[in-house]
Amino acid sequence: MASQQPSDSASPSPAEAAERPPREKGKGGQSDRTCIVTREEGTPETLIRFVAGPDGSVVPDLKRQLPGRGCWVSLSRQAVDKAVAKNLFARALKAGVKPDGELGALVDRLLVEQLAGMMHLARKAGQFVTGSAKVDIAIRSGEALMVFHAAQAAADGVRKLDQARKAWHLGMETEAEIPALRPFSEGEMDELMSENAFIHACALAGQAGEGVVKRATLLETYRGQMPRPQGGAGRTQQ
Repeated sequence: MASQQPSDSASPSPAEAAERPPREKGKGGQSDRTCIVTREEGTPETLIRFVAGPDGSVVPDLKRQLPGRGCWVSLSRQAVDKAVAKNLFARALKAGVKPDGELGALVDRLLVEQLAGMMHLARKAGQFVTGSAKVDIAIRSGEALMVFHAAQAAADGVRKLDQARKAWHLGMETEAEIPALRPFSEGEMDELMSENAFIHACALAGQAGEGVVKRATLLETYRGQMPRPQGGAGRTQQ
């Protein structure tokens, strides 16, 4: 499920170009990425694209690669649920679609799967470590980008790592503490992480580790649980 975001460079690689989202056309042929619920403009990073399925369903297009006319909804479970309740997809997609009442839950599930997939890739790249001791070392060395706890993690273990995050933040005078999240339910952890299930883990600096942070941030934003700002975590103030 994982997808890489488009590069900001002027000459993207073929792989990056393939990931670029389609340009929906609005009035006058201009690019139109406007939430069908809030009517606010956004970017592919702040909106979710949906397309009409061949069976009349509404299909989330998280990779922004599916063909056909698409519409955009803010990266919010509340916004997706509202679009379903008000039947806004039919008008936006100009098709007789009927979204599933659990579309909001489906998007959450896809975002969770996308995060789990990226964690597996980062682990193979040596940019995702598990275990309280390794996470503590990564935090105190400044390597950790984001910390993760299992839903069933003991309060004492979480507290010790919280203390390490706070100590790094205060000692190095960073702009923000390293974020800590609990993205998976116990069932999701067992199903999606299987033998790689963890109690405590963290993403490390590097392309794959940054991919984990990006996807975790998308998931938490969708759930309305905004993590603390990413930009200053682990960086000293200027």
